[in-house]
Formats: sequence, structure tokens, C-alpha cells
Amino acid sequence: MVTLEALISRENKIAVVGLGYVGLPLAVHLAAHFDVVGFDLKTDRIKELKSGIDRTLEVTGAQLQKAQIHYTDDPVLLADCRLIIVAVPTPINEYRIPDLGPLQGASTTVGRYLQKGSCIVYESTVYPGATEEVCLPILEAESGLKLGQDFTLGYSPERINPGDKIHTLESIMKIVSGSDLATRDMLAGVYGQVVLAGIHKASSIKVAEAAKVIENTQRDLNIALMNELAKIFNIIGIDTHDVLEAAGTKWNFLPFKPGLVGGHCIGVDPYYLTFKAESLGYHPEMILAGRRINDGMGKHAAERAVKMLIAAGKQVRGARVAILGITFKEDVPDLRNTKVVDIISELQDYGVDVLVSDPLADPDEARQYYAVNLQPLDQIKDVDAVILAVMHRAYRDEGLEGIARRCADSNAIVIDVKGCFSPAEAQKLGATYWRL
Repeated sequence: MVTLEALISRENKIAVVGLGYVGLPLAVHLAAHFDVVGFDLKTDRIKELKSGIDRTLEVTGAQLQKAQIHYTDDPVLLADCRLIIVAVPTPINEYRIPDLGPLQGASTTVGRYLQKGSCIVYESTVYPGATEEVCLPILEAESGLKLGQDFTLGYSPERINPGDKIHTLESIMKIVSGSDLATRDMLAGVYGQVVLAGIHKASSIKVAEAAKVIENTQRDLNIALMNELAKIFNIIGIDTHDVLEAAGTKWNFLPFKPGLVGGHCIGVDPYYLTFKAESLGYHPEMILAGRRINDGMGKHAAERAVKMLIAAGKQVRGARVAILGITFKEDVPDLRNTKVVDIISELQDYGVDVLVSDPLADPDEARQYYAVNLQPLDQIKDVDAVILAVMHRAYRDEGLEGIARRCADSNAIVIDVKGCFSPAEAQKLGATYWRL
């Protein structure tokens, strides 16, 4: 079987399958120590990377130029690699059921070119058991090889936080697991070359899968609690952030805040766990309750905007409302599972004319996936209200005063979903302001 020594000496190559938000940073860091092949099905993505462009903004041009990676969309080259790391997305479908299509497709491709002595490692977030129950049978069927006899299997969940320049790949402890102890130790050695924070050796692949999926489930539930509290405090008539600031003076109060919960991880991963639980006959009440609360926050923000328009004496149908930001979080171009679209659709149901702007989102992707035509920021003016949905740097730099000036009259209406500004600041400006 492939060894750490053979990889370090570059006798054997490493392949990273899937060069998105997870795979590309991993490939770049591994390339400093190993011979790396970067594979992606998207020919356009390969062309961009070869020209030194990363549209995800996770890797700089300088890093791309420095990294010695053989980028390819030709799966034949996978046959030359003995350690293959699969880092493809694991989304949910419109029914909130795990969509394992990309993972199964990647397993099929890898299996066709799998060679004896290889190790296949999955980084994609899945429910406990998916690697061995879904991926392994495909690998064996496509290759004609057998686990343990001809190749080994591993799972090492990705823990990258998109857009986070502090908690990077090197600074987050890496979980590794393997189909046997030798494989686990080999993977610990490989990842240990690039991860400075240390390696945790999980007792099994299922344990590693479960550890990853509950990380985001825990965060999801904590945010759901804050969202429910925000609704309660709004009814009471007190500011949620003032309450959290006061409560936060206790040493063990967790610093979570209310907000939209989208993206490819937090808003998705809990459904993988609940899917598995329900397939085994257990109905997870708390996790699904948290999901219902968080999935409803876009509608809640839109309804608040409508009420504020009515209170200001404005006609709702035909009102022009600007939404600033459509990506799932600040300072990233990622549109996957963004909950801003829930605000848009709810307002449109009321007959509101919605104008959306985002300096980072790809206009073609917004149009293709959500039927949203993005507007340049300088075209956002003379609107009836502004909803600050994503706090990109451009909006932080503009400040509340600049954002309020985009409204048609002096009594600006600003809905601050991220809670980035303050009622006191809005009062000084004479703006009608609400924050989640």
C-alpha cells in the first residue's frame, strides 16, 4: 500500500478531486510537500486555475503561481496517483434530502482508474456510514478491486471556513480516520505536513463522519436559539443585541448572534444527520426544530420590511426595495444555499420591486441559479427601503449614513439583517431602523 515515505519522496503522487472552496486550498498546501494532481470536471475551472485565477477568493494569485500543481480535467491522470482525496460538494435537494450525486459521480470516476496499492480519502461532509455504505461499493464495482486486499479507505472531514483568513487549513486541527490503523497513521503523516494545529486520530471512519456533521449541527442549533430569542425580544420591544451584550458579561455565555443561516455547511449538514436518523427509525425533534426556525428567518426579515413600509405610509405593491448582498456570508462570492433569496421571493410575493446588488457575486450565477439580475451599487438609489442582508466590506466602508442615503426621502427605512449598525446611530440620522 501507499506509504508516507513514497509520497514525500515523490515516488507516488497525490490527486485532489474537486477544486472548489475545499479542494483548491488543500491542493495548494499539499503541493509544497508532495507531487500533486488537481482534478476537476469543469474545464473552465481548470483554465482559470492555470491562468492564476481563483474565483472563490480562497487562494491568492501569488499562492497559485507558487504552487506546482498539475491541473487537469482528464480523469486518466488519476491512474498515476496513489493517494486520491475527494473533496466534492454534498448538497441537499429541494426536499431537503441529501444529494449524494456529486459524491457518487466522483467515486465512479475514481473507481474506474483506481490502481492497486492506492488509498482513497473523502473530505466531503456526509452522514455517518456514507463513506463505507455508498462510496466503497462504487469504488469496488468500478475497479474490480477489494478493500483491504487491493486498496484502503480514509475519511478526513474538511473544516475550512470560507472567507476566514484567521482559521485557515493550517490552523485547524485535522481529524483523520482509516479503514485500518496503518492507513490512519499514513494519513496523519500526510496531513501533518501541512496542518500545524495537530492531528486527531478518530477511532473509525463513522466516528470521523459523525464528528464533522455535529460540528455544524451544534452551531445551527445555537443560532436557531438566538433567532427565536430575537423574535421574542422584538415582540417585547427590546433590542436583541442589547440583551446579548448584557448577557455576554457572564464568562460562560456563548457569543452567538441571530441571522440568516445559509451556505453549503451549516444550513445543509444537519439534514444529513437527520436523514440518517430517520432512516433508522428515529425522529430528531430538536435538530429539525432548529432547522425550521433558521429556514424561516428570510421570510421573517421580509415581513418586517413590509410592516415598516406600511407604518411609513408607503404603498407596498410597487415599492422599490434594495437588497444589499446575496452571497451566503460576508466577503465571499459563494451563492450556494444563500437564504437571501428567501427575502427576495417573499417580497416579490407582496408585489415589491426588488433590486439586488452584490460586489462579489457572479452575475451569471445569480441569474442561472436564482433568476436574480444583479444591479451595480451605483444604480441603487431613490428606493423606498434598504435591506442590508450581507455585510460586505463595501457596505461597511459606506456606513449606515451612506446606505440610508440610497432611500428616496430623508426618513430612510433600513432593515439590518446582520445587526451591524445601531439604533442610536440610526436615530442621529433620522432613519427608521430595525435590526434582527
